[in-house]
Amino acid sequence: MTTAPPDADLLGPGAVENPYPLLAALREHDPVHWSERYRSWFLTRYDDVDAALRDPRFSSDRIAPYRRARLERDDADPAVRAAFGVLEDWMVFKDPPDHTRLRKLLSRAFTPRAVERVRPRVAELVEELLSEIAPRGHADLVGDFAYPLTASVVAELLGVPRADRDVFKDWSDAIAGLVFGGMGDPQRHSAGAAGMAELTAYLTELVARHEREPADDLLTALIQARDAGDTLTHDEVVSTGVLLLFAGHETTTNLIGNGLLALLRHPGVPATADGLVEEVLRYDGPAKTIARLMATDVEVRGRMLRRGDRVFLCPSAANRDPAVFDDPDRFDPGRATGRQLGFGVGLHYCLGAPLARLEGSVAIPAAVRRLQGMALADEPLRWHPVLLSRGLVRLPVTFRSL
Repeated sequence: MTTAPPDADLLGPGAVENPYPLLAALREHDPVHWSERYRSWFLTRYDDVDAALRDPRFSSDRIAPYRRARLERDDADPAVRAAFGVLEDWMVFKDPPDHTRLRKLLSRAFTPRAVERVRPRVAELVEELLSEIAPRGHADLVGDFAYPLTASVVAELLGVPRADRDVFKDWSDAIAGLVFGGMGDPQRHSAGAAGMAELTAYLTELVARHEREPADDLLTALIQARDAGDTLTHDEVVSTGVLLLFAGHETTTNLIGNGLLALLRHPGVPATADGLVEEVLRYDGPAKTIARLMATDVEVRGRMLRRGDRVFLCPSAANRDPAVFDDPDRFDPGRATGRQLGFGVGLHYCLGAPLARLEGSVAIPAAVRRLQGMALADEPLRWHPVLLSRGLVRLPVTFRSL
């Protein structure tokens, strides 16, 4: 085990491709790590991450303070200000009582029973995509399979025409720079603002159409959502639609891509194993870190996290903590110990977790079954260089053409 560096860089050389040695060094030697580079704390031990995710003093309300401090100045870019205004309405960036209200209005659409009803359609889309891929003998399983599957599922749920799927991918990729912390890109705010403006304009028009002509889809359900006389405002419906279009495919695309890569690197592991999706979430899940803002001073392992400090909670490190998981660097869907934190815990447990699990459990085994003899292509793998998420840019493979 190497000693933790004095200022760990999760976006440094090698760490984007494989962050786990660096995270392990932090977890062992400096589990409450202050990074001068990112002006942030990093928590890496399971118990600390689990506790912080449940602790309201680790606030999710990090967009509004940033907007007030950085974007209300006269010289601030109005497009960036508007983009952060949309983010500020996202449920994931709210604390109670606002979070409680929004989650209650949305939660009925994402119960396991409601999600299970879409299983036949997910299976149908998976087979359609694999039938297109199978004759080729080669494919990018992110761009040709994982992304179009997850984007199609969320688009159909919301009532977005499937023909518009590729259009909102460009917008979503731009927004990712705002949300996932691509700190090495100086253009991420302007590019993200442009993508947010176009996607918001698109959703505003689509919401107006659904208000005039209700349909049997999630967007109409959001418009009609009520709880004890409470409803979502028009702006909240639009912002929530943006959130669902973005988050509804981004995380699950990475889950499927990372899962297929894990199987390619561990050929003895059956794709049909009952615990496969849970183990992918633990071993190489799509959530690298989760950002929080300290609402008050909190001491963790003798270090004082001050009010206003930014904290990155690291499920990717916690999920390989040897204090919780036996032989944590081994990919083992049959493991009996530990509970992965890939979807979070507590109030902010991922609302879309049942849908992500469903898509992963259908898509990953189907791809292995249909694309026989699948192997990694002879080209380097590239990962998105961001702090919050972990996902492949491409997953190039070869297989026997049918």
